[in-house]
Amino acid sequence: MSTALNIPAPGSVVFDLATSDLRQLNGTLQALTPQTNQTAWTILNPRGEHALAVGITAPVSITVDGHAGYYFAGMNDGGNITITGNVGTGVAENMMSGTVHVLGDASQAAGATAHGGLLIIEGNASARCGISMKGIDIVVKGSVGHMSAFMAQSGNLVILGDAGEALGDSLYEARLFVQGTVASLGADCEEKPMTADDRIILAGLLKKAGADASVENFKRYGSARTLYHFHVDNAGAY
Repeated sequence: MSTALNIPAPGSVVFDLATSDLRQLNGTLQALTPQTNQTAWTILNPRGEHALAVGITAPVSITVDGHAGYYFAGMNDGGNITITGNVGTGVAENMMSGTVHVLGDASQAAGATAHGGLLIIEGNASARCGISMKGIDIVVKGSVGHMSAFMAQSGNLVILGDAGEALGDSLYEARLFVQGTVASLGADCEEKPMTADDRIILAGLLKKAGADASVENFKRYGSARTLYHFHVDNAGAY
């Protein structure tokens, strides 16, 4: 699924982690302001480093050639970040705005607690994709693991493949769109009718993600709203 760059993008600032320090890279990127003229960056030899390209607050484009570890592009707020390989736990965790594009696969908790922006995963995502999402849009072109969208509060999760067990457990108001099969639904998650607004939202996200799929092939899932307030009859579901 991953694609090697081989040659850095023309005009980009090249940072090679085979010869430079990760802390130096993150410090340099975090110091960029919205007025910077260094708007394109290429990072070579990430070699599975953790917390790579985190805390970006400038509208810069960053391409990482290789694989990254935990919390890649965490706390992104405006950057457009692409990685050609796979990522570990918590990619785009707590993202506020911007785009994170993973050309490979993602480990668990992709997009966790994120408030905004767009996360695109070309491959598969592991367990708890979109856990406690708070406004982010996530498009996974492969499948997701169990407990995805657990306690998801708002935003949209689009899955072109299949979903594992307990999808949407303890869901609030996030929308879940699945093209494939769902192993099982979590507590308080149910299939919903696809409204005109849902179709517009889904079509827009598929277009943004460059996904070749038809809205008509998706099912929509959401909260049954029975667990918003404690009720003794629902005690076994808490």
